[in-house]
Amino acid sequence: MTDQHDDLADRVAATRAQLFDTLDAIEDKLNVPKQFGIAAAKVKRRADENPVPYLAGLAAGVAVVGGIVVAVLRRR
Repeated sequence: MTDQHDDLADRVAATRAQLFDTLDAIEDKLNVPKQFGIAAAKVKRRADENPVPYLAGLAAGVAVVGGIVVAVLRRR
């Protein structure tokens, strides 16, 4: 009987530990500031490794904003 009780107690403890791990993972996924920081760190690391795509994206963004500004100013 004690072996069954110990086995059941071990399974309950393992299930409880698994539940805590799952809840921690869910909390991490729902923590928007933390996820934003992780994403920013990944982008920074990739930009440090190969900045060309990021610079091209930046140049395209500047061109789009500049085009919008020019179009608005011409309408006046």
